[in-house]
Amino acid sequence: MSEEPAAVFQRRDGVAWVRLNRPAAMNAINEDMRRDLPVAMRAAEADRESRVIVVHGAGERAFCVGADVKEFRAVESPVEYRQSRSYDHWIAPFDAATKPIVCAIHGWCLGGGLEIALACDIRIAAESAQLGFPELSHGTITGCGGSQRLPRVVGAGRAMDIMLTGERMSAAEAYRIGLITRLTPDAGLIAEATRVAELIASRAPLAVRFAKEAVRNALDLELAAGLRRELDLLTHLLQTEDRIEAGAAFREKRKPVFKGR
Repeated sequence: MSEEPAAVFQRRDGVAWVRLNRPAAMNAINEDMRRDLPVAMRAAEADRESRVIVVHGAGERAFCVGADVKEFRAVESPVEYRQSRSYDHWIAPFDAATKPIVCAIHGWCLGGGLEIALACDIRIAAESAQLGFPELSHGTITGCGGSQRLPRVVGAGRAMDIMLTGERMSAAEAYRIGLITRLTPDAGLIAEATRVAELIASRAPLAVRFAKEAVRNALDLELAAGLRRELDLLTHLLQTEDRIEAGAAFREKRKPVFKGR
């Protein structure tokens, strides 16, 4: 077990930063990471002084190269393994988060690392980043939602190609197909992630939270049900202090001061 946590949470200027913290192992996912990353994510979500979460990787070589192959071994009980992942999966806090999650990707982003990125809301990549799913060459498939999230982002055809070939793609190609949402020079990755996070944090917090909920619902609901959900969420916002403050600020030609109420 490492002396430092394999994932850490730190607040900076109203933004919750969650760092994958195994740089010597290119942030490979081992048991320490599976234990510490959910703790860091829950701390970021619970932090009252931050409105946005940014996930990034320590070191210069990789965001995350996926599962630590040094831990590969036969599973003693498939039933116990399935239960441990089904009911308390380490990636579950990403899906439970109500705050927007921005992912800053540099270097290698492979396997479980790409699954982490797909569990985030906005993906920003450095130009030299390389992404892919090599699981089939290891005799496995994705186990953290990659096979389900990837088609929702890039479509079934491209997802099948990416999964079955296991070919790595450049950040430019990932941007072209919509796998990542923003592309930056390597040196500007953290600055851009910070800018985007701070921009989101400047918006009305309840509206941000409801917008995220509405967009995520769109992936699972039929259009009519999704439209009803959007209307329900909008209705809850109409009498909030933040909406009234936004109107007053517009009339007074000043920036609004949002309080999340």
